[in-house]
Amino acid sequence: MTPTEPELRETLAEIEDPANDDDIVSLRLVNDVTIDDDTAEISLAFNAPYASAEIEIGNAIRDAVEEAGLEPDLRAHVGEEHGFDEEILPGVRNVIAVASGKGGVGKTTVAANLAAGLADMGARVGLLDADVHGPNAPRIMPTDEQPGVTGDNKIVPPQSDGVAVISTDHLLPDSDEPAILRGPMVTNVMMKFIDEVEWGHRDYLVVDLPPGTGDASLNLLQTLPVAGAVIVTTPQEMAVDDAKKSLHLFEEHDAPVAGVVENMSTFRCPNCEDDHRVFGTAGVSEEFDVPVLSRLPVHPEFGSERTDGPIVRQEESPLDDEIMGLAESVADRIGEINRRRVAANAGNESAPDASAE
Repeated sequence: MTPTEPELRETLAEIEDPANDDDIVSLRLVNDVTIDDDTAEISLAFNAPYASAEIEIGNAIRDAVEEAGLEPDLRAHVGEEHGFDEEILPGVRNVIAVASGKGGVGKTTVAANLAAGLADMGARVGLLDADVHGPNAPRIMPTDEQPGVTGDNKIVPPQSDGVAVISTDHLLPDSDEPAILRGPMVTNVMMKFIDEVEWGHRDYLVVDLPPGTGDASLNLLQTLPVAGAVIVTTPQEMAVDDAKKSLHLFEEHDAPVAGVVENMSTFRCPNCEDDHRVFGTAGVSEEFDVPVLSRLPVHPEFGSERTDGPIVRQEESPLDDEIMGLAESVADRIGEINRRRVAANAGNESAPDASAE
Protein backbone atom coordinates (compact mmCIF):
# COMPACT_ATOMS: atom_id res chain seq x y z
CA MET A 1 0.00 0.00 0.00
CA THR A 2 1.36 3.39 -1.02
CA PRO A 3 2.05 5.62 2.00
CA THR A 4 0.47 9.05 2.33
CA GLU A 5 2.61 12.16 2.42
CA PRO A 6 2.28 12.54 6.22
CA GLU A 7 3.20 8.89 6.65
CA LEU A 8 6.29 9.35 4.49
CA ARG A 9 7.29 12.37 6.60
CA GLU A 10 7.06 10.16 9.68
CA THR A 11 9.38 7.69 7.98
CA LEU A 12 11.85 10.47 7.16
CA ALA A 13 11.77 11.55 10.81
CA GLU A 14 13.64 8.37 11.61
CA ILE A 15 16.68 9.58 9.64
CA GLU A 16 19.29 11.37 11.74
CA ASP A 17 21.61 14.20 10.78
CA PRO A 18 24.96 12.69 11.86
CA ALA A 19 26.46 16.09 12.71
CA ASN A 20 23.55 17.77 14.46
CA ASP A 21 22.15 15.07 16.77
CA ASP A 22 18.53 15.23 15.63
CA ASP A 23 16.34 13.93 12.85
CA ILE A 24 16.03 15.75 9.55
CA VAL A 25 12.34 16.57 10.01
CA SER A 26 12.80 18.12 13.46
CA LEU A 27 15.71 20.14 12.08
CA ARG A 28 13.39 21.48 9.34
CA LEU A 29 15.64 20.07 6.64
CA VAL A 30 12.69 18.62 4.72
CA ASN A 31 11.04 21.47 2.81
CA ASP A 32 8.31 19.51 1.12
CA VAL A 33 7.12 15.98 0.41
CA THR A 34 4.88 15.30 -2.60
CA ILE A 35 3.78 11.90 -3.87
CA ASP A 36 2.86 11.80 -7.53
CA ASP A 37 1.87 8.35 -8.80
CA ASP A 38 4.80 6.14 -7.75
CA THR A 39 7.30 8.98 -7.27
CA ALA A 40 8.10 10.75 -4.02
CA GLU A 41 9.38 14.27 -4.71
CA ILE A 42 11.31 15.51 -1.70
CA SER A 43 12.78 19.00 -1.36
CA LEU A 44 15.67 19.28 1.09
CA ALA A 45 17.21 22.38 2.68
CA PHE A 46 20.75 21.39 1.71
CA ASN A 47 23.33 23.90 0.50
CA ALA A 48 26.76 22.25 0.57
CA PRO A 49 27.27 20.33 -2.68
CA TYR A 50 29.45 17.24 -2.40
CA ALA A 51 29.51 17.32 1.41
CA SER A 52 29.76 13.65 2.42
CA ALA A 53 27.26 13.96 5.29
CA GLU A 54 24.59 15.36 2.97
CA ILE A 55 25.31 12.62 0.45
CA GLU A 56 24.93 10.09 3.28
CA ILE A 57 21.61 11.60 4.37
CA GLY A 58 20.40 11.65 0.77
CA ASN A 59 21.24 7.96 0.36
CA ALA A 60 19.36 7.13 3.58
CA ILE A 61 16.33 9.04 2.26
CA ARG A 62 16.46 7.16 -1.04
CA ASP A 63 16.63 3.83 0.78
CA ALA A 64 13.67 4.74 3.00
CA VAL A 65 11.56 5.90 0.04
CA GLU A 66 12.35 2.76 -1.97
CA GLU A 67 11.47 0.56 1.01
CA ALA A 68 8.10 2.34 1.07
CA GLY A 69 7.56 1.23 -2.54
CA LEU A 70 8.20 4.62 -4.18
CA GLU A 71 10.75 6.08 -6.58
CA PRO A 72 12.75 8.89 -4.90
CA ASP A 73 13.21 12.26 -6.61
CA LEU A 74 15.36 14.50 -4.39
CA ARG A 75 15.90 18.22 -4.88
CA ALA A 76 17.83 20.81 -2.86
CA HIS A 77 16.58 24.32 -2.16
CA VAL A 78 17.46 27.06 0.31
CA GLY A 79 16.62 30.75 0.26
CA GLU A 80 15.88 33.76 2.40
CA GLU A 81 13.22 31.78 4.24
CA HIS A 82 16.03 29.55 5.53
CA GLY A 83 18.26 32.44 6.61
CA PHE A 84 20.42 32.70 3.46
CA ASP A 85 21.19 36.00 1.74
CA GLU A 86 20.07 36.05 -1.91
CA GLU A 87 20.93 39.67 -2.73
CA ILE A 88 24.73 39.77 -2.43
CA LEU A 89 26.47 37.46 -4.92
CA PRO A 90 23.16 35.70 -5.67
CA GLY A 91 24.87 33.04 -7.79
CA VAL A 92 27.30 32.03 -5.04
CA ARG A 93 26.06 29.44 -2.56
CA ASN A 94 28.85 29.54 0.03
CA VAL A 95 31.59 32.07 0.76
CA ILE A 96 34.55 30.49 2.55
CA ALA A 97 37.00 32.96 4.09
CA VAL A 98 40.55 31.69 4.55
CA ALA A 99 42.33 33.82 7.13
CA SER A 100 45.41 33.88 9.33
CA GLY A 101 46.63 35.99 12.21
CA LYS A 102 50.02 36.58 10.60
CA GLY A 103 51.88 36.06 7.36
CA GLY A 104 54.15 33.16 6.51
CA VAL A 105 51.87 30.36 7.71
CA GLY A 106 50.90 29.09 4.23
CA LYS A 107 47.44 30.65 4.05
CA THR A 108 47.47 31.24 0.30
CA THR A 109 48.79 27.74 -0.37
CA VAL A 110 45.97 26.30 1.74
CA ALA A 111 43.34 28.53 0.07
CA ALA A 112 44.43 27.62 -3.47
CA ASN A 113 44.60 23.90 -2.74
CA LEU A 114 41.24 24.04 -0.97
CA ALA A 115 39.66 25.66 -4.03
CA ALA A 116 41.23 23.10 -6.37
CA GLY A 117 40.24 20.22 -4.08
CA LEU A 118 36.60 21.33 -3.94
CA ALA A 119 36.60 21.61 -7.74
CA ASP A 120 38.07 18.13 -8.05
CA MET A 121 35.18 16.84 -5.93
CA GLY A 122 32.87 18.17 -8.65
CA ALA A 123 31.87 21.55 -7.21
CA ARG A 124 31.75 24.84 -9.11
CA VAL A 125 34.40 26.96 -7.41
CA GLY A 126 35.82 30.46 -7.49
CA LEU A 127 38.98 31.79 -5.82
CA LEU A 128 39.08 35.46 -4.84
CA ASP A 129 42.60 36.57 -3.97
CA ALA A 130 41.83 39.41 -1.54
CA ASP A 131 45.41 39.59 -0.27
CA VAL A 132 45.88 42.84 -2.16
CA HIS A 133 49.40 43.52 -0.85
CA GLY A 134 50.69 40.03 -1.64
CA PRO A 135 48.52 38.60 -4.44
CA ASN A 136 50.17 35.21 -4.85
CA ALA A 137 47.20 32.95 -5.59
CA PRO A 138 47.82 33.06 -9.38
CA ARG A 139 51.30 31.61 -8.75
CA ILE A 140 49.65 28.43 -7.46
CA MET A 141 46.55 28.64 -9.68
CA PRO A 142 48.01 29.97 -12.95
CA THR A 143 45.64 31.16 -15.66
CA ASP A 144 46.35 31.20 -19.37
CA GLU A 145 44.23 34.29 -20.01
CA GLN A 146 43.64 37.71 -18.50
CA PRO A 147 40.23 38.70 -17.08
CA GLY A 148 37.56 39.45 -19.66
CA VAL A 149 34.74 41.97 -19.67
CA THR A 150 31.02 41.43 -20.29
CA GLY A 151 28.76 43.74 -22.26
CA ASP A 152 27.69 45.47 -19.06
CA ASN A 153 31.33 45.98 -17.96
CA LYS A 154 31.47 43.11 -15.47
CA ILE A 155 34.87 41.47 -14.99
CA VAL A 156 34.98 37.83 -16.09
CA PRO A 157 37.55 35.91 -14.03
CA PRO A 158 39.93 33.67 -15.98
CA GLN A 159 39.92 29.93 -15.34
CA SER A 160 42.58 27.72 -13.80
CA ASP A 161 41.59 24.13 -14.57
CA GLY A 162 37.94 24.86 -13.89
CA VAL A 163 38.39 27.28 -10.97
CA ALA A 164 37.51 30.93 -11.64
CA VAL A 165 40.36 33.07 -10.24
CA ILE A 166 40.56 36.83 -9.73
CA SER A 167 43.42 38.71 -8.10
CA THR A 168 44.97 42.16 -7.97
CA ASP A 169 47.90 40.45 -9.69
CA HIS A 170 45.70 40.36 -12.81
CA LEU A 171 45.28 44.14 -12.58
CA LEU A 172 48.95 45.08 -12.20
CA PRO A 173 50.99 45.72 -15.37
CA ASP A 174 54.05 44.07 -13.78
CA SER A 175 53.73 41.14 -11.39
CA ASP A 176 56.80 42.41 -9.52
CA GLU A 177 55.26 45.86 -9.03
CA PRO A 178 54.20 46.48 -5.41
CA ALA A 179 50.54 47.13 -4.70
CA ILE A 180 50.82 50.36 -2.73
CA LEU A 181 47.31 50.74 -1.34
CA ARG A 182 46.08 52.60 1.72
CA GLY A 183 42.94 51.69 3.66
CA PRO A 184 40.31 53.36 1.42
CA MET A 185 41.98 51.98 -1.71
CA VAL A 186 41.96 48.47 -0.24
CA THR A 187 38.24 48.93 0.36
CA ASN A 188 37.73 50.04 -3.24
CA VAL A 189 39.55 46.98 -4.61
CA MET A 190 37.55 44.64 -2.39
CA MET A 191 34.24 46.23 -3.44
CA LYS A 192 35.29 45.99 -7.10
CA PHE A 193 35.88 42.25 -6.71
CA ILE A 194 32.55 41.82 -4.96
CA ASP A 195 30.34 44.10 -7.06
CA GLU A 196 31.97 44.04 -10.48
CA VAL A 197 33.08 40.43 -11.00
CA GLU A 198 30.76 38.07 -12.84
CA TRP A 199 31.17 34.94 -10.76
CA GLY A 200 28.24 33.11 -12.34
CA HIS A 201 26.95 30.11 -10.42
CA ARG A 202 29.44 28.89 -7.81
CA ASP A 203 28.93 26.30 -5.11
CA TYR A 204 31.90 27.71 -3.19
CA LEU A 205 33.79 30.99 -3.39
CA VAL A 206 37.08 30.70 -1.52
CA VAL A 207 38.38 34.11 -0.40
CA ASP A 208 42.07 34.33 0.43
CA LEU A 209 42.22 37.18 2.94
CA PRO A 210 45.38 39.14 3.77
CA PRO A 211 47.00 38.15 7.06
CA GLY A 212 45.86 39.89 10.22
CA THR A 213 42.62 41.64 11.05
CA GLY A 214 42.76 44.73 8.84
CA ASP A 215 40.47 46.47 6.37
CA ALA A 216 40.05 43.63 3.87
CA SER A 217 38.84 41.19 6.55
CA LEU A 218 36.48 43.76 8.04
CA ASN A 219 35.09 44.68 4.61
CA LEU A 220 34.42 41.05 3.81
CA LEU A 221 32.59 40.46 7.10
CA GLN A 222 30.55 43.63 6.70
CA THR A 223 29.66 42.94 3.07
CA LEU A 224 29.46 39.22 2.36
CA PRO A 225 27.44 36.46 4.02
CA VAL A 226 30.35 34.23 5.10
CA ALA A 227 29.32 30.59 5.32
CA GLY A 228 32.43 29.68 7.30
CA ALA A 229 35.95 30.86 8.05
CA VAL A 230 39.01 28.63 7.84
CA ILE A 231 41.81 29.85 10.11
CA VAL A 232 45.33 28.83 9.07
CA THR A 233 48.10 28.71 11.64
CA THR A 234 51.32 26.89 12.46
CA PRO A 235 51.95 25.13 15.77
CA GLN A 236 54.30 27.78 17.19
CA GLU A 237 52.88 29.64 20.17
CA MET A 238 53.31 33.08 18.57
CA ALA A 239 51.42 32.05 15.43
CA VAL A 240 48.67 30.47 17.53
CA ASP A 241 48.30 33.66 19.58
CA ASP A 242 47.81 35.63 16.37
CA ALA A 243 45.35 33.03 15.05
CA LYS A 244 43.22 33.63 18.16
CA LYS A 245 42.85 37.26 17.09
CA SER A 246 41.42 36.15 13.75
CA LEU A 247 39.02 33.83 15.53
CA HIS A 248 37.90 36.69 17.78
CA LEU A 249 37.30 38.89 14.71
CA PHE A 250 34.94 36.38 13.11
CA GLU A 251 33.19 35.64 16.39
CA GLU A 252 32.59 39.35 17.06
CA HIS A 253 30.90 39.66 13.65
CA ASP A 254 28.80 36.49 14.14
CA ALA A 255 30.56 34.77 11.24
CA PRO A 256 30.79 30.99 11.75
CA VAL A 257 34.27 29.55 12.06
CA ALA A 258 34.47 26.28 10.13
CA GLY A 259 37.69 25.27 11.84
CA VAL A 260 41.45 25.48 12.00
CA VAL A 261 44.11 24.20 9.60
CA GLU A 262 47.38 23.53 11.37
CA ASN A 263 49.93 23.95 8.61
CA MET A 264 53.54 22.79 9.04
CA SER A 265 52.22 20.61 11.83
CA THR A 266 55.05 18.14 11.40
CA PHE A 267 58.12 17.74 9.23
CA ARG A 268 57.66 14.89 6.80
CA CYS A 269 60.96 13.45 5.72
CA PRO A 270 60.91 13.16 1.90
CA ASN A 271 63.15 10.08 2.10
CA CYS A 272 61.51 7.92 4.76
CA GLU A 273 58.10 9.70 4.89
CA ASP A 274 58.17 9.67 8.72
CA ASP A 275 56.56 12.67 10.48
CA HIS A 276 58.48 14.63 13.12
CA ARG A 277 56.82 17.34 15.26
CA VAL A 278 59.56 19.96 15.36
CA PHE A 279 57.56 23.17 15.73
CA GLY A 280 55.76 22.55 19.02
CA THR A 281 52.28 21.37 19.94
CA ALA A 282 50.38 24.56 20.83
CA GLY A 283 46.78 24.40 19.62
CA VAL A 284 43.92 26.84 19.16
CA SER A 285 40.93 24.60 18.39
CA GLU A 286 40.35 23.37 21.93
CA GLU A 287 40.20 26.87 23.44
CA PHE A 288 37.63 28.08 20.91
CA ASP A 289 35.68 24.83 20.55
CA VAL A 290 36.20 24.57 16.80
CA PRO A 291 37.45 21.50 14.94
CA VAL A 292 40.87 20.95 13.44
CA LEU A 293 40.06 20.51 9.77
CA SER A 294 43.52 19.23 8.86
CA ARG A 295 47.08 18.97 10.10
CA LEU A 296 49.39 19.40 7.12
CA PRO A 297 53.08 18.48 7.23
CA VAL A 298 56.06 20.46 6.05
CA HIS A 299 57.07 18.95 2.75
CA PRO A 300 59.23 20.26 -0.13
CA GLU A 301 56.30 19.90 -2.52
CA PHE A 302 53.86 21.94 -0.42
CA GLY A 303 55.01 25.54 -0.73
CA SER A 304 53.78 28.80 -2.20
CA GLU A 305 56.76 28.96 -4.55
CA ARG A 306 55.09 26.29 -6.67
CA THR A 307 53.96 27.60 -10.08
CA ASP A 308 52.82 24.46 -11.89
CA GLY A 309 49.49 24.06 -10.13
CA PRO A 310 48.25 23.05 -6.68
CA ILE A 311 49.54 19.94 -4.94
CA VAL A 312 46.05 18.46 -4.81
CA ARG A 313 46.25 17.99 -8.59
CA GLN A 314 49.61 16.25 -8.52
CA GLU A 315 48.39 12.64 -8.46
CA GLU A 316 51.79 11.26 -7.55
CA SER A 317 52.23 13.64 -4.61
CA PRO A 318 52.42 12.03 -1.16
CA LEU A 319 50.24 14.91 0.12
CA ASP A 320 47.37 14.46 -2.35
CA ASP A 321 45.20 12.45 0.06
CA GLU A 322 45.70 14.93 2.89
CA ILE A 323 44.78 17.94 0.77
CA MET A 324 41.69 16.19 -0.59
CA GLY A 325 40.83 15.28 3.00
CA LEU A 326 40.98 18.98 3.86
CA ALA A 327 38.57 19.86 1.04
CA GLU A 328 36.17 17.12 2.14
CA SER A 329 36.34 18.26 5.77
CA VAL A 330 35.62 21.87 4.83
CA ALA A 331 32.65 20.93 2.63
CA ASP A 332 31.24 18.77 5.42
CA ARG A 333 31.72 21.49 8.02
CA ILE A 334 30.05 24.10 5.78
CA GLY A 335 27.13 21.71 5.32
CA GLU A 336 26.86 21.21 9.07
CA ILE A 337 26.84 24.97 9.72
CA ASN A 338 24.27 25.54 6.97
CA ARG A 339 21.92 22.88 8.33
CA ARG A 340 22.18 24.41 11.79
CA ARG A 341 21.28 27.77 10.28
CA VAL A 342 18.20 26.27 8.63
CA ALA A 343 17.07 24.74 11.91
CA ALA A 344 17.73 27.91 13.92
CA ASN A 345 15.95 30.10 11.37
CA ALA A 346 12.91 27.82 11.46
CA GLY A 347 12.53 28.61 15.15
CA ASN A 348 13.49 25.14 16.34
CA GLU A 349 14.38 25.89 19.95
CA SER A 350 16.31 22.65 20.26
CA ALA A 351 18.53 23.50 17.29
CA PRO A 352 22.17 24.16 18.13
CA ASP A 353 23.83 27.47 17.38
CA ALA A 354 24.84 27.74 13.71
CA SER A 355 28.46 28.55 14.49
CA ALA A 356 29.01 25.92 17.17
CA GLU A 357 30.95 22.72 16.61
